[in-house]
Amino acid sequence: MIKNIVVIGAGTMGNGIAHTFAQSGFSVNLVDVSQDALDRGIKTITTNLDRIIAKGNLTEEQKSETLGNITTFTELKDAVTNADLVVEAATENQDLKLKIFAQMDEFAPENCILSTNTSSISITKIAAATKRADKVIGMHFMNPVPIMKLVEIIKGYSTSKETFDSIYTMSKTLGKVPVEVNDYPGFVANRILMPMINESIETLYNGVAGVEEIDTVMKLGMAHPMGPLQLADFIGLDVCLAILNVMYDGFKNPKYAPNPLLVNMVMAGKLGVKSGEGFYDYSESKKAEKVAKMFSK
Repeated sequence: MIKNIVVIGAGTMGNGIAHTFAQSGFSVNLVDVSQDALDRGIKTITTNLDRIIAKGNLTEEQKSETLGNITTFTELKDAVTNADLVVEAATENQDLKLKIFAQMDEFAPENCILSTNTSSISITKIAAATKRADKVIGMHFMNPVPIMKLVEIIKGYSTSKETFDSIYTMSKTLGKVPVEVNDYPGFVANRILMPMINESIETLYNGVAGVEEIDTVMKLGMAHPMGPLQLADFIGLDVCLAILNVMYDGFKNPKYAPNPLLVNMVMAGKLGVKSGEGFYDYSESKKAEKVAKMFSK
């Protein structure tokens, strides 16, 4: 039985994953390197719970129970003592993830399953940093985690059937729809999504159409809830670039090579919503209501 969950990383994905497990009645230890990051994570969870209450889908008592299920830690060793499952949701950086998994393998109980929320990095490579490759698996949640139903369950080369079945079944108790995926760069979601975003940037880069025009075509013509350039801003242009680089390195196929405009924007610190500017200007609103100055006509 999986009861005690450890989530590593209190950022956008980490706090959403912690929120989801806690609201489903699991005991959650949320870990980050600083107390400030943990405080911000708990504040975000609280705000999101209040939004659910405002919609009539949660009570104040359930909110208190959810927050009561979460304990914060700044030391991984202390957090994983009684863990049944660890979900790593740190920055999409391969070296960092390998280091974290080596530490988890050292400190977590022998039967603990180690999972990663990576959106593109090989589960097999991550598992190789541990001595329990059979208990390493990918759990790729979608953002925002409390709302999005999908979770890609990615098997590494050595992931056991027992580990897969356990995580697949448990994901359903979270109200998610788990989908089995094999371990290839980008998995399914990002292998399809990132080339679309990259091609949208290419279309802008080549002067075919402007930011709003490209997004409007995809929203009205393909019934997408938001345009690809707005979505890129929401994901984070640095994250998009990192995923494209993983796929380009993994497949050695030029169709995954990131567009030079994307590379330059990331180098310039224009990362999207989190930096206040990407393809849109978010200085006054978190909604994509104003095209960034460099793309304005």
